Amino acid sequence: MKLRSIVPDADVSSYVHEIIVMEDDRLLQNMTIPLVAKGYPSIVFQSTRNKRRDAVAQLVLYGQNVRPFQLDASGDLLVIAYFLHPYLVKYFFDFNAREIKDLCIDIGVMRPAKSMNLVEQLVNARSLPARIQLMNDYVRKLSATSRGQDDKAIIWSTLEIVKNRGLVSLKTLQSELCITERTFQRLFESHIGVPPKLFRKICQFNAAFDQFSKGHYNRLTDIAYDHGYSDQSHFIRVFKEFTLLTPGDYLKRLPGN
Repeated sequence: MKLRSIVPDADVSSYVHEIIVMEDDRLLQNMTIPLVAKGYPSIVFQSTRNKRRDAVAQLVLYGQNVRPFQLDASGDLLVIAYFLHPYLVKYFFDFNAREIKDLCIDIGVMRPAKSMNLVEQLVNARSLPARIQLMNDYVRKLSATSRGQDDKAIIWSTLEIVKNRGLVSLKTLQSELCITERTFQRLFESHIGVPPKLFRKICQFNAAFDQFSKGHYNRLTDIAYDHGYSDQSHFIRVFKEFTLLTPGDYLKRLPGN
């Protein structure tokens, strides 16, 4: 399976943190790809083709996930995932981010994707660059048609947590913003979808998981200490909390293993 990361174009980078593309035209059997907590909601185009070359495609929004998502794949697979900055769900889609925690919804039938006939255009596009351009156009249109306004407090505090890989004092952030704990909690639940303490924990785990998935370690203890866990057992407990698997079992379930 080909997996690549694409740097967003400058004019959409204020909305899109990262673009991930997964492609495989040789899936000989059905498979399940585990998607674990990352800290970013995502707009995802998913397309598969069966042996008759019939396309099954959809455009979905994945909310902030705590439990792992399972992506079922078969036939020819193409996944284009636009990971949005954590605070953008409410701004782009005008609903409380908490409502779609651990859920995904079909946004291909919603405006502006429906008015753009976006799913059909993505299916019929002849190249990945053409599909990326279509997705970029969609993000621009979401921004142009958004009803809400970005909240500077949630943007700043979210970026501070992400930048520090979750290793930051929430009380310090709250004090810097001169807001009450209750207001701070409400901001995170409505814009991010989870309380600030849980978001911080997700960011800490995601930084550790990134090191783990890239194999940049000799022992799990190295990852634990690099990312603020008390010891290896602590890291394994958190790993199981977010993936439902031990690190060893997770590696065994990855495609190709």
